[in-house]
Amino acid sequence: MFKQNTLVQTSSLDSLVPIDVAKLGERNPDNYEAALGHLQAEGIRDVKGIKKWLFYTSPSVRSCLTYLMWQKTCQDATQDSNSSFSIQEGASSLPSVSPGPSSSSRSLSTTSTSSSASCSPDVDWADTFDIPWKKFPEELIQSLERGKRPSPQKRREMVRIVVREMMQKSSDISKRHITIVAKKIVATYPKSLQDVIEGDIIGSGYHSLVKQLQNRIENAKRSTTPKSRKRKLHADSDTDEMPAEKRAPIQETYGCIKWEMKFMHLGETTESQQQSRDELKSLSKQNAPNQDVVKQLTRSTFYTQRKEVNNGKEIKYLLEDWPFLFDEIGMAVHFEELTGVSLKETFVRNLDLKGERLLNYLKTVAVNKSKRLVQSFTNIQLMRREHTGPSGDVLEMVLLLLSYFDEKEDVMFTYVEDTCLAEEVQMGQVPLTPTIVVCGQSCFSAKRWMLSVDRMIVQPSITSFIPALCLMFGSFYVFNIHYPVVLASTLEFLQRCFFSINPERGTKVEKTSKSRLHVNPRVLTLIQDLSDHEWCSQ
Repeated sequence: MFKQNTLVQTSSLDSLVPIDVAKLGERNPDNYEAALGHLQAEGIRDVKGIKKWLFYTSPSVRSCLTYLMWQKTCQDATQDSNSSFSIQEGASSLPSVSPGPSSSSRSLSTTSTSSSASCSPDVDWADTFDIPWKKFPEELIQSLERGKRPSPQKRREMVRIVVREMMQKSSDISKRHITIVAKKIVATYPKSLQDVIEGDIIGSGYHSLVKQLQNRIENAKRSTTPKSRKRKLHADSDTDEMPAEKRAPIQETYGCIKWEMKFMHLGETTESQQQSRDELKSLSKQNAPNQDVVKQLTRSTFYTQRKEVNNGKEIKYLLEDWPFLFDEIGMAVHFEELTGVSLKETFVRNLDLKGERLLNYLKTVAVNKSKRLVQSFTNIQLMRREHTGPSGDVLEMVLLLLSYFDEKEDVMFTYVEDTCLAEEVQMGQVPLTPTIVVCGQSCFSAKRWMLSVDRMIVQPSITSFIPALCLMFGSFYVFNIHYPVVLASTLEFLQRCFFSINPERGTKVEKTSKSRLHVNPRVLTLIQDLSDHEWCSQ
């Protein structure tokens, strides 16, 4: 039992506006005593002091205490040098409170005036929003309680119910509000609602629900908004410039854990880095260099490699100075240092876990929804009859993904004659971004592959498709290259589901005037459909 406390605002007009802060305990019983005790212990008395403390405290306590700071009162008090807040202890006791939906949804009562409730900041309604579980259909609740994936129809019905309740709370619903609500729902039933494929959480795990809620809210508003009114554009683009101290576009640092090193490894000097560079150049001229030595030298010179890449050194100079950066061994070492992910090993492991399910979905479900996918699937079957190889399923999966997302195959693949040499490739027809050069009439008949970066053949002979795909994908990260818009969905899907790079924020896609979500909506849709397909197939 706590003593009842009252917060009093004293203005220059000598008027008192007491707030019964005991009621705040009903909203946040776990943090109420600690919050008041901290304020008293810190001796906070002025508005700025309270604001500063609220900024650094935990979100749950901050949610409770924001009710102490009415927008109008704070503005007036800040302008008045004589204004202050004080905490006073009363004599009565606070009755015990049982937390629950009914108590958490109550409005804050004050002893001043009824108008004070309207001064409460609008952002608080989402923090205290009660998910309308009781309004969900029984079948949906049963699925959630049993940890089963709800059907797409029931999930949409859940979204409609939640949005209806949200719009009753506020007519101005921001992305922040939507994210808070989606996070609450998924946190309650993660097994049923989280964005996940074969145990791997995609992004934050709740982006697909955020997208569904956003779309539903926009549809609901569309019928009530005059056609002549234009919606405000919010500066919520993930491709906005980073703060100056970051010194790099978000696309370059995206997915990296060690994009720039401040110091060399212990024991390394400028001279030792140069010696290791020279030794690597010498090893690159050998037919069968010692792989362990190459890995050790590449790892020890990672500092200098990053410095030169981040300083914008051209690809042709990087190829001369760091030839193993474009080799399967050297790129794997650099990529793992840069992202914390083993390039080829991660891809192959995820391929074993998810490849068959994805291919099955594309061939049996998605193929019925797209004319281009039907044509692509038919052509692939004809080519596979004529030419079979060990990478056939992987090739088919990538080509069908490109068709599913309606993206350009000729930006990922360039086809040349099977006898074509590196110096014979017509580079004017090759994209600037990392590209797989296929030596043959089709991906299935090819026996040799090349890698092009910046319209330069940097790897003239790759013997199978999987290493070629890994080198192509790794080049985007190692050399700070943005995903082209025309391959944005395919590359992000591969990134998240097969290379296990899952940032919650940001984007690797080249900057355009169009705002982008943290997770590509088309990727989210496929992930959601795959999850439903997975549960239905069990």
